[in-house]
Amino acid sequence: MAAAQTRSVKGDVAANVRTHVECARVAAGHGADLVVFPELSLTGYEPELALGLTLGADDERLHDLRDLARRYGITVIAGAPIASGGDKPHLGALILTPDTTLVYAKQHLHGGEGQFFSPGGRSCVVDVKGVRVGVAICADTMQASHPREAAANGAEIYAAGVVFTERGYAADAALLSGYAATHRIVVALANHSAETGGWTPAGRSAIWDEGGELIASTAGTEEAVVIAERAPTGWKGKIVRL
Repeated sequence: MAAAQTRSVKGDVAANVRTHVECARVAAGHGADLVVFPELSLTGYEPELALGLTLGADDERLHDLRDLARRYGITVIAGAPIASGGDKPHLGALILTPDTTLVYAKQHLHGGEGQFFSPGGRSCVVDVKGVRVGVAICADTMQASHPREAAANGAEIYAAGVVFTERGYAADAALLSGYAATHRIVVALANHSAETGGWTPAGRSAIWDEGGELIASTAGTEEAVVIAERAPTGWKGKIVRL
């Protein structure tokens, strides 16, 4: 599995799709069946632009990413505003599998996000080649009930796309490591590598094993893909810089 640490271009879906394709190709080339991207990775974390940048599961702009998922047999979890059927979009994730595209809407909005987004109403656990994966977006991870429900629904991996800043990173990472140990699941954190929406992310995307031990993490805000591979002797990790 993999977590991509990327730089999103504000409001430029086409440019961000190209970055996603590059990262997913790198992840697949290192044997990953799953890659998760940061929160709102396809648009940048730009809540005030969300309504005009809404994407859907069948959006033509995702053609190259869907094609890559099919050709390489990899599942891609990418962040985007998605239609809710109401006045405000969901702050969501598009889950592009080799066969279809699924949608998850963030359940727990943070701060002023409610001004621009409507919350989702249900959790999301998807099957990736026989492995159950719980999908999370940033503030979802602040609620202990969210990973607990994912684990209760059979999740073996908890994949979170986030915008974590330096100020809160240590506490946020400790929570994720704790969830891994508590629920005996692998936890992946994908953070932005550069300023987005006025926030300065800490980077340091990471993957923890079922005991809460760090498998691999970026050192800082470099653009990179964090890879974790299960070997007979345990998990092995590596960082592939872009």
